[in-house]
Amino acid sequence: MSGRECYRGDVDEAWCHEAVQGVSRTFALTVDVLEEPMSTHICLGYLLCRVADTVEDAGHLPPGEQATLLRTYRDAVDPDATTTIESFREDVDEYVPAADGRSDDWEVVAESPTVLATFEALPDDVRRAVVGPVVEMVDGMASFVERHSHTGGLRIDDAAELEEYCHYAAGTVGELVTNLLTRTDVDQEQARRMQGTAEEFGQLLQLTNVSKDVYDDYVEENNVYLPDEWLQAEGVPQEEVVDPEHRGAAARVVERTANHARGFLDDAQTYLESMPLVHGNTLEAWSVPFLLAVGTLRELGARPEDALTERGVKISREEVFAVTHAASTTGREALADLRETIAHEPYEGVESSVD
Repeated sequence: MSGRECYRGDVDEAWCHEAVQGVSRTFALTVDVLEEPMSTHICLGYLLCRVADTVEDAGHLPPGEQATLLRTYRDAVDPDATTTIESFREDVDEYVPAADGRSDDWEVVAESPTVLATFEALPDDVRRAVVGPVVEMVDGMASFVERHSHTGGLRIDDAAELEEYCHYAAGTVGELVTNLLTRTDVDQEQARRMQGTAEEFGQLLQLTNVSKDVYDDYVEENNVYLPDEWLQAEGVPQEEVVDPEHRGAAARVVERTANHARGFLDDAQTYLESMPLVHGNTLEAWSVPFLLAVGTLRELGARPEDALTERGVKISREEVFAVTHAASTTGREALADLRETIAHEPYEGVESSVD
């Protein structure tokens, strides 16, 4: 280690819950409205994934080193491998920013021994449900980094590769959630429907992010997820995806990607309508990101060009509040109606304001 500071590596659920609040607004909402023990299970599963995601997105790491670090981390998480999390922490140390200039994401990487120690204190059946999808995700990230190492950032070639990437980035998370919810006795038809639509739930959320975050992905991380095949059809060089000269043509590719995401809405809704409310699971935790994706796709349909600028595509804080409130006070039977309403106009289902 470089000796900047010592990491703890002890069991600390409270720190892990606090850490989620800093790295993802959406997942923080999810964790907050889950009950125990599911809240802690999802919190720790997400943080395990976030460590790998931060390494994958790090522009200051050489691609070859990224892939090596990802595989070291994968082996540290895999109980069948002999690599320790301390080995990963030592190897990544030179790339971890100093504490006074460290982002929340990198703080999670710095404290990865704490995250894994806390995870390993969970029951055996919970760990088994989580480890497989996390290992698959990290393996996929490493393979994508290696595949595109010559460009210094990810450059998706076609629709098939885009869906492959979305599987590793989010489809695996759907599998993780499904594993946790079906690890004990649940209705077999419910389990079958969840297992058959978990991938689509993840694809919807990730494709929505790909559609709305084009500018930030390229400018901040040097990644272009809009397929080169689609960009070429519009005459847009992939390296000029956010160039104002190509704004109109690139916006059509944003629209195409958003339409691709919409193709997963029905199956994602089936996933939500099928999930059992066991182990502290709540419908609200997963319907909120689903409904926020519906609202984001609505805004993308109205202003796809904003995804190519610093302005970005967002739904208002007021709508986030209203959607969250609605999801907490309605059941499965209202999900389709909420989706239909949000798809057409900003949702204002409660009279309130956000400070």
